[in-house]
Parts: sequence; structure tokens; C-alpha cells
Amino acid sequence: MPERLAEMLLDLWTPLIILWITLPPCIYSAPMNQSPVLMSGSPLELNRLSEEQRILNRSKRGWVWNQMFVLEEFSGPEPILVGRLHTDLDPGSKKIKYILSGDGAGTIFQINDVTGDIHAIKRLDREEKAEYTLTAQAVDWETNKPLEPPSEFIIKVQDINDNAPEFLNGPYHATVPEMSILGTSVTNVTATDADDPVYGNSAKLVYSILEGQPYFSIEPETAIIKTALPNMDREAKEEYLVVIQAKDMGGHSGGLSGTTTLTVTLTDVNDNPPKFAQSLYHFSVPEDVVLGTAIGRVKANDQDIGENAQSSYDIIDGDGTTLFEITSDAQAQDGIIRLRKPLDFETKKSYTLKVEAANVHIDPRFSGRGPFKDTATVKIVVEDADEPPVFSSPTYLLEVHENAALNSVIGQVTARDPDITSSPIRFSIDRHTDLERQFNINADDGKITLATPLDRELSVWHNITIIATEIRNHSQISRVPVAIKVLDVNDNAPEFASEYEAFLCENGKPGQVIQTVSAMDKDDPKNGHYFLYSLLPEMVNNPNFTIKKNEDNSLSILAKHNGFNRQKQEVYLLPIIISDSGNPPLSSTSTLTIRVCGCSSDGVVQSCNVEAYVLPIGLSMGALIAILACIILLLVIVVLFVTLRRHKNEPLIIKDDEDVRENIIRYDDEGGGEEDTEAFDIATLQNPDGINGFLPRWGLPAQWWEERNLIRMGLFSGTRITLSLQFTFSHKDTKRNCVTQWTT
Repeated sequence: MPERLAEMLLDLWTPLIILWITLPPCIYSAPMNQSPVLMSGSPLELNRLSEEQRILNRSKRGWVWNQMFVLEEFSGPEPILVGRLHTDLDPGSKKIKYILSGDGAGTIFQINDVTGDIHAIKRLDREEKAEYTLTAQAVDWETNKPLEPPSEFIIKVQDINDNAPEFLNGPYHATVPEMSILGTSVTNVTATDADDPVYGNSAKLVYSILEGQPYFSIEPETAIIKTALPNMDREAKEEYLVVIQAKDMGGHSGGLSGTTTLTVTLTDVNDNPPKFAQSLYHFSVPEDVVLGTAIGRVKANDQDIGENAQSSYDIIDGDGTTLFEITSDAQAQDGIIRLRKPLDFETKKSYTLKVEAANVHIDPRFSGRGPFKDTATVKIVVEDADEPPVFSSPTYLLEVHENAALNSVIGQVTARDPDITSSPIRFSIDRHTDLERQFNINADDGKITLATPLDRELSVWHNITIIATEIRNHSQISRVPVAIKVLDVNDNAPEFASEYEAFLCENGKPGQVIQTVSAMDKDDPKNGHYFLYSLLPEMVNNPNFTIKKNEDNSLSILAKHNGFNRQKQEVYLLPIIISDSGNPPLSSTSTLTIRVCGCSSDGVVQSCNVEAYVLPIGLSMGALIAILACIILLLVIVVLFVTLRRHKNEPLIIKDDEDVRENIIRYDDEGGGEEDTEAFDIATLQNPDGINGFLPRWGLPAQWWEERNLIRMGLFSGTRITLSLQFTFSHKDTKRNCVTQWTT
């Protein structure tokens, strides 16, 4: 009996010893879920309990253990035992077989179908897969019939510290303003660790700076980088390289670490004033330099950059503040001195200026560092140059009367050489501005004379250019514009402003205004035009018309009586004398034509022709001409008919052996129409033999008579000839066509 009891105890403790060997140190491997699950048949349990627990938990039905653990990266010579499955239905007779299925079954995990031992046959990595879900079942060895329902459990891969921290976004770059106070935040960095953050300290990171001290510091847990020194100066050092380390296991010895770099750049602030490179500048400039030309440049250096280095330049003192100006070049950050007014070597040979450079953008935080400005002295020496002549005036305005005599002096221009040598000047006219050569100039004294007569009415202004040339140096020339205004004299008599034609109604009333006329004068008196109107002396007592001067300088013509008759007199001519107010006054006579017309009762002109008075009401002249033309045409037809009747019985000369064929010849020649003024002679048609083959331009064509004579001579024997006449009568808008034929 004692030997039997010893064997039983050995069988109970052996699985516990094997299970303890497979578990990692310091890990409590008690089941995480001990809720009993009822299964068909005897329960299946995991043999990881001590014998005491096995005795305490021993019952008719066992526990279902739903979690197992295995260390990652285990690489021993033999497969690692994960755990053992066992059922109370197994009496040890090897009639029960254990089956494993699920994640990694057969490839990663193997089960001994007799003992129920589960082994891991491959090296596991928790970072690839942290847990596996498997299903175990006990079946009959011979029939493979399940002895109980399948049981699902999980095998978790326990983490070990096999991954170093990594900075995924490194290397880093950050900026911080220069002159920042101590502890100014620069940036923060972040490292990641692939190990399990829940299990142990494998993923607990601590940050530190390996390089970059004493300028920067880092918070060990948050990885916030701050300045460790105050007032770091960009002008002394602009860029810093900081090496940062992240270490796991809470920073303890044996932990893994990773590093990254952080480049910190100090940004500029305006903490430096501008400073001129030299305190005195010297420049020289010719006196004839063009206005706006750059004379020289001055520069104030600023250790700052960008807008903090921008400076504005000004002339704050000196004896040339009105002659010179200084502007700022934003690109080169210097001051450009330019000429504002002309220089004269003979008047002043040098100038002294005091210029100032001041920062545009001032940071009030650094105002205590002193004024952000600097000054320098600029000396400018004027050099002598051969200058062109200078006219006494930039422009000249001359006036001359249009009746000025030829060669008379109308004005004078003067010029001098501003140089000390004072060369003589010669004057001339630029003939491109005086193409008609109306003016001349004295080459020595600059007097301008008249060369051709002037007419203000053709041109009031003449603009010429005078050239002044140094005799000693012909390349030195100057030009000046001269405007010559032609003054008016009274040399044009007034006349009607336009061609007037007045109409007088036969039924007009005495005193009625027939026409209002105005006058014009090509002259231009200073006080404006004022005209005097009068009738010819012999027509002062004109019985028909009178005149009346209006306030607007116009003239009204009035009828003295009524009862004008266009049958007696159709047109009246009224001469009018127009005088101006010039000195001496000029006058001219203009004649106004007045037509007598028939008007309606309300004074509307209807007709001003004499023939219109004798025509029947509603019948125009064109209609009468058309009627007359038709009457003449009827007479022609009657005459032709009588002529044909007279020659009806005359035999035609026809030879027996000739064919008689019918030929019809048609003429559509038109007569002269309305333009024919000669009367139509009917006797010509009755006796055509007296015509020599021609008719007047208003009659029948010559060919018509020639063929008719041939017919009478028998040349067209046996042929029927038809002559067609067409007469066209037209008058103004009326046109009448008449056609007649003559057949033989």
C-alpha cells in the first residue's frame, strides 16, 4: 500500500513541476476565469494547479481554464510546453484522444493526442500577434466520437522587452526667437515602443538630451524641449543641433533606447541698430548732370536680417538740402543720393550734407538698447563742365499785327554762355517749325523779323523754335520755343452768314416779318461784332419792304403792304448794306431774293411757280404732257391707217418662180420722249420719199425708211413686212408708252 500511494502522488505532482518550469518567473499563472461550465461527460481541466488546489477544487465536474500564457521569442532546443489538457473520463487506458483546432493549430501549436500536452513549435512574436484562440475536444480513440462538447480557450503571448523606442517623425526642426527668456518652449518630440505598454516597463519611456546642453533642456516624461539659457543671440550663433534619447524600462539599466536629432534655429528680432560703414563720404558730380541722376550711395549695416534690417534714409542737415534728395533702396538696403535741382559750378563748387539711417520696424522690447539710428556726413564736389547756352526765358510770347510790314522786327530772344569762357552765341530758326519761312532771325542779336505777309484769318498762332549755338563749340546748343500771336486788324467786310432766300405769301399782311438774316465778319474785334444794316440810298423809300435791326445783331425784313401778285411780279431783289464797327469801318452789299408764293390760309407755302397758277386744280404738268402725247399718237395711227388704205390696191412685183414666204420684222426703237421738242410731222409718214433715209432725232429710225423704200421698189416682193413703232412720252413722274404697226 505505501508503494501504491507514492506512485499516485508522483503522478499528481509531475504535471505541476513541468508547468512551473514553462511559466516565466514572477508571474502569477492562476486562471483568469474560473467560472464552471457544464459539459457533456466529465469536465476538461488545465493541469496548472498545485495538488492542494486540485484537492480543494476536486468535484464530480472539473473547471474549464480559458487562458494560457507563453513567452515570446522563446528559442530552446525543444518545443516549449504551453499547458496540458485532461478529462476525468480518461482512466489511463489510452482510449481517449485529444484534438486541437483554431488559430495556429498544427502549425504553431501541437497537442499530444494521448497526454493532452500543448507545445509551441515556433518562435512567437507578440508584436506580430498577441493572442491565439483555440478549441480543444476529447473523442473516442476508436470511433472518433466526441465524449464531451468542445472547449474554447486563449493562448496569450507574454511580452518581453525586445523592441527599442523609435522616433517616427525624426529628425526634427524647430525655431525659437533669439533673446528669449529662460524656459521658453521650443517644441516637443514623441517616440514609440512596440512592446506591451500594459505588461511591465517594456514600453515606459524616459527622455534625455545627449547633446545640446547647456542651451536646451527636455522634460523626461513629456519630451518638451525648452531653452536652458536666456538671451541667446542669433548674431553670435544661429543654429543648434540637439541629440535626444528615449529609453524604455523607465530609464533603468538594461533598457533599450533610441535617438533622434533636433535642429533649433534662432529667428531674428530687431535688437541691433543700423551703423554706417564710414562716418564721411566723398562724391563728385559734373555741373551738367541730368536731374534725377544718382550721385552716390551710402549704406548703414544692420546685423539683423529681413524687415528688422530695413532702414530709411533722410537728409537732416547741410547746405544742399534743397538741391539733393536721398531715397532708400529696399533691395540693397542702402541710400541713393540724387540731384533735385540744376548745379552751377560758377555759383557754388561744393556742398555738405548730413544723412541719417533709422530702422523702420522697431521692437519696443529692445528700445532700451539705445536709438536705432545712425548719422554720417556726405561731401559733394561740383565739377566744371562746358554747358550749352542759356536763354533769358524758358519760353517767349510775341505779338504782331497781321498788317505788319515785311522785315519789321516783331521781337527778340537773348542767350548767354554760363561758362567762365563765355563763348559768343549764334541764333537760328529751326526750319522744321517754320516750313513756310514766314520769319527770319538776326544771327548775332536774336531779333526776329517778318519775312512774308500774315493773315490772322488763316492762322492766329505761329510756333517756332529758336536755336542758340556756341561759336567756339558747335556741339553746345540750346533750344527755346517762341509763340507768335497774330493780332487782328479790320480788313474784312461783313456779309450774310449764309445764302438767304425769302418767301412772301400773296395773302400776307402788312408788317409781317418775311425773313430774319444775320451777318458774319472774319475779323475778331476786341469788343465783339456790331453790325449796321441799311438799304441802298435809292431804295430807302422802297414801297414794298422795310428793314428792322434786332437786339441780337440780326435784321428782320418786313412787308409794307399786302396784295402781292406773282402774276405781276414773281421775284423781288432787295440789296442790303452791312457795315461793321471797325476803325475804319468796312461794309458790303448783300442782296436778298424774295419770291412771291401761293400760300394756304394758315400761311403755309404751297407753290412759288407762275404756271402753277393757271393749271386746273388737281392736274399736274406731267399729266397734261402725257395726255397730249396720247393725242398725237392717235393722230399718227389715223394717218398710218389712211396711208395703208391708199396703197392697198397697188400690185406687188412678184416673180412666178419665187417662193412667197412670210417674214415679219419688228422694230422696238424708242423715241426721244420728253426731251424731243420738235413737233411731229405727219406729212413725213404720208410722203416718205422726200426723206433721204434719215429722220429727225424725235422720229422714226433711218433703217425703218430704208426698208420701206425697198419694199416700194419691189426688193421684198412676196414678203409681208410689218413695221412697229413705239413712242414713249415721259414728263417728271409720268410716263406713257404707245405702240403702232404698219404692214405691207
